[in-house]
Amino acid sequence: MSFAATLQERFFRWALRGHAPEAVPVILTQRRVYVLPTRQGLVYAVSLLVMLVGAINYNLSLGYALVFLLAGLGTTAILHTFRNLAHLRISLGRTEPVFALEHAGFGIVLTNLRNESRPAIRLSLPKHLPKQPQVEVEVPAQASIEVRLELPTTQRGWLTLPRITLETNYPLGLIRAWSYAAPDLRCLVYPAPAAVAPPLPSTPGADGGATRLAAGMEDFAGLRGHQPADPPRHVAWKAAARQDDGPLLTKLFSGAAAQTLWLDWNSLPATLGIEERLAVLSRWICDAHASGLAWGLRLPGPGGELAPAADDAHFHSCLKLLALYAPS
Repeated sequence: MSFAATLQERFFRWALRGHAPEAVPVILTQRRVYVLPTRQGLVYAVSLLVMLVGAINYNLSLGYALVFLLAGLGTTAILHTFRNLAHLRISLGRTEPVFALEHAGFGIVLTNLRNESRPAIRLSLPKHLPKQPQVEVEVPAQASIEVRLELPTTQRGWLTLPRITLETNYPLGLIRAWSYAAPDLRCLVYPAPAAVAPPLPSTPGADGGATRLAAGMEDFAGLRGHQPADPPRHVAWKAAARQDDGPLLTKLFSGAAAQTLWLDWNSLPATLGIEERLAVLSRWICDAHASGLAWGLRLPGPGGELAPAADDAHFHSCLKLLALYAPS
């Protein structure tokens, strides 16, 4: 790291007034808000100086009055720009898991406890990150608003929200007030499903019975989210009629000729690397879940086995196990 980069990081740590990540809620106190003139503000100040020199040179009383009036306006703008950002409260919003190579959406909740709104609040991530546009919002008086910051993902595991910058130049654009925050917010990144993978394996159940859930016409076994390929006669129309705008559900039936489905790490070719195996298992989990199957997962090491199930919780548990898998 260069000397300039090291100095910049030290400034960021000092500006945060603590260690990152920060415990929430984060409150932008007066000591954390910094103020400097913008380019327009510097031009404004130079113009006032020129006008003052002209008023002194020609002894213009109205020139003095105009210069002092505009100087007072600029000084008032400093206070209003500072107050537009000071004492803003930051807390955690909703952050959903994503697959690698997708964009992770971090939810940031801004709370304004004052009786006046806070317009033109801009949030941004560090500039060295690619394609990170600023997000500008207005926080209503005595209210909260959730802002989503998106960050591209490249690998599985936990992705921590980097330092964010909050700034404003409201109301006149002459002054820039800004602050830094690093709330403790993480997003879980699942392994990206393999584009090409072997077909789903199937192994006989230990009891010789059927643990696969199929859309057959035998015993009713529960409900799951509707898939486009599901036949209309299997849609739970009565459940849909009881809710106004809820998602469609499909009835599941237990078939008598099905088999237990195990997604086993050791069943994959030995030539595949760790990340390739995880990608194939991720594809199998997605396919099994979309087909309404009950499946189990086996990975090497302690705690690497999950019993067969077919609900959404099991789906995310399996993907989380893949995302956090660390070979021993």
